[in-house]
Amino acid sequence: MFEHHMRLTEEQQAILDGGKGETLSKVMETLIRYGELFGAEKMVPVTSEYNHLVTSFGLKAMGAVYELMDTLIGAGALSGQKFSVDPKPLDPNVPANFIQNIVFNHFMYTEQERYEAQLRNLGLLSDSAFTCTCYMDAVGNIPKKGDVLSWSESSAVVYANSVLGARCNRNSGIIDLMGSIVGYVPYFGLLTDEGRKADWIVEIKTTKKPEAQLLGSAIGMKVMEDVPYIRGLDTWLGNEMNDEACTYLKDFGAATASNGAVGLYHVANLTPEAAEQGESLIKPDARVYVIDDAELQRVYDNYPIIWKDKSAKPKLCFMGCPHMSLQQLKDWTDKIEKGLEENGHEKVLVPTVFTAAPAVLKQFEGTPYCQRLKNTGVILSYICPLMYMNNPLSGKMPVITSSNKLRTYTSARYYTDDEILVQLTKGGR
Repeated sequence: MFEHHMRLTEEQQAILDGGKGETLSKVMETLIRYGELFGAEKMVPVTSEYNHLVTSFGLKAMGAVYELMDTLIGAGALSGQKFSVDPKPLDPNVPANFIQNIVFNHFMYTEQERYEAQLRNLGLLSDSAFTCTCYMDAVGNIPKKGDVLSWSESSAVVYANSVLGARCNRNSGIIDLMGSIVGYVPYFGLLTDEGRKADWIVEIKTTKKPEAQLLGSAIGMKVMEDVPYIRGLDTWLGNEMNDEACTYLKDFGAATASNGAVGLYHVANLTPEAAEQGESLIKPDARVYVIDDAELQRVYDNYPIIWKDKSAKPKLCFMGCPHMSLQQLKDWTDKIEKGLEENGHEKVLVPTVFTAAPAVLKQFEGTPYCQRLKNTGVILSYICPLMYMNNPLSGKMPVITSSNKLRTYTSARYYTDDEILVQLTKGGR
């Protein structure tokens, strides 16, 4: 038995001692060792109805993960909660040339079918639960305020912590799977009241509503893994957590989490903890970051352009990283139709893929907007754009996006929503 300093309950100690088998004992030991690295003194129960994992792509290089999955399944060490997972990396409807398809199917994601079968055996919520926006109403994985989670996926974690008021640390997919299996996670960081207090005050002093992805990028790069308390954003979003505010915060949070490592933010008068506790959430020594129009422009102008030919014509546009909401799909349908009509075109001028959760796409298909959008040439997909771009061949393509997460992790070039609309419906820049 290894030496540890955690205070364990009788049930936790019994699991560690092998009372539920050797495999669960090793899982518990792993979580204890992990937690003690961060100063955790105890384990707390996972209380959410469902969990969410990030490991949803069958890369050939992940052999050790598949072996671990087989071991867990063989020992009956399954997830205590059903779970959703991040999007699939492949979709035959998304444009790819012959060589790309060979790379995707024969060199990169060769274990996709095997891995999806393992996920189903471990506790996958459903075959349509592949999305990074599991908290959409159509998907149904919506934790309650105060729930303790064992979630992966940075954009989902920051949304759950900030918008929903649940509690979750940014861990790895395997650690979070283990938390789901034993039903406990180490108590530290964003699970604690102290860990949820703000290290930064961010003052929004822009003359118009800031682009969500750009504002999130600026804050993420400034505060990194710290917790920001944001003043002034409610001027543009209001103080009601409606669909418009939630959609904005979805994209904003994804940028803070990917351009930095933010796991929680508070928006004054809007997000649940800020609305309840106000500025008592701010630490006495909090630093201040002021964001005005000039600061946002400075951030935008300093994004590196890593295309070999910086003046290349875009060959693909990805929208939906994280996955788009139903309202975003409807709004973009209207905007693209109007833009094409104004500029005398019938189809988008750049091959374009809109991505959303399978359940959201099914909802969208039940509306008249769906066929209208397809008529413009836009492709609808459940794919993960990041996984599509995660290879040298796609990396060489001039891809455009309004996702700061996709820009950060791939060679895709960032443009604001308005600039993307111009390129899709008018051309040029």
